[in-house]
Amino acid sequence: MAHHDDGGLVVVENKQVVLKGYIERAPLETDLELKTGNTIELRAPKGSRVVVVKNLYLSCDPYMRARMRDFHGSYLPPFVLGQPIEGFGVAKVVDSDHPNFKPGDIVVGFVGWEEYSLLKKVDQLRKIQPDDNIPLSYHVGLLGMPGFTAYAGFYEVCSPQKGEYVFVSAASGAVGQIVGQLAKLYGCYVVGSAGTKQKVDLLKNKLGFDEAFNYKEENDLDAALKRYFPEGIDIYFENVGGAMLDAVLLNMRIHCRIAVCGMVSQHGYHDHEGIHNLFMLITKRARMEGFLQSDYLHFFPQFIENVSNLYKQGKIVYIEDVNEGFESAPAALAGLFTGKNVGKQVVRVARE
Repeated sequence: MAHHDDGGLVVVENKQVVLKGYIERAPLETDLELKTGNTIELRAPKGSRVVVVKNLYLSCDPYMRARMRDFHGSYLPPFVLGQPIEGFGVAKVVDSDHPNFKPGDIVVGFVGWEEYSLLKKVDQLRKIQPDDNIPLSYHVGLLGMPGFTAYAGFYEVCSPQKGEYVFVSAASGAVGQIVGQLAKLYGCYVVGSAGTKQKVDLLKNKLGFDEAFNYKEENDLDAALKRYFPEGIDIYFENVGGAMLDAVLLNMRIHCRIAVCGMVSQHGYHDHEGIHNLFMLITKRARMEGFLQSDYLHFFPQFIENVSNLYKQGKIVYIEDVNEGFESAPAALAGLFTGKNVGKQVVRVARE
């Protein structure tokens, strides 16, 4: 801990991950550069109202790819080249000139991809009470943005009813694994798709899905869906887009709801295949809706309370893929787009 009563400054090295140049495809590890040699003063200047934190966990999330394009028409601006990229993280306050935070506090919010961050936008930080039953990293997963995406998407966008037939793609990922478990708890029949045998086994044996299949082993996705949903699909929680969406459109029940959370298969933004079966939205009087969790933040306190309780009661489990060490961060982020991660991808930068 750095105290400055004697006027002595504490300056430490601060490794950073920066984006080398903008891209129009899925990110590769080589698009990111690990910069060493930078230093940071572990002090919040008087009157600045800033907070200096030591980053403990960084969250790797597919939405970050959108910030690697030189495109300003999205809900988040592009990353600044040569500056540390940023994302959700769990961090420990080292020094603070803000009345709401003191050294030793654990916070979650937007941090730089670096070992230490000087945070000016302090209003976006949430203080978390450490709880022996809940790993700190869960605050960027189960109890963070991905968990809330699942919660708001399932309850508010999908408008579920007990007994309905639910399909989740990328089902073992950060969001999908929670959607499936919430749907089961709600009394739905739930099937998930994933890209490896290991993930399919987890869906069936650990996450409690009724059925699961490896989409890479299916030559005909339409036939696969007809096998698992002979009566059709009431709710599709969409994480992948492309051919899977096209197949779902042929297997909808009347008044089907499709909640569009992500489309991780669309690595470039120019998909030459396109979607062919949108006409079925009319036939089935279906609703397909894109959403962002940030539109539902008024439900966040209720989400934290409900999902924490479900976890503590053993009614929800959460699978994480933790990469050890800051140096592993570029590979961890790039791995999301090839399905390398098993569960929610995080990077442990430091143990407290």
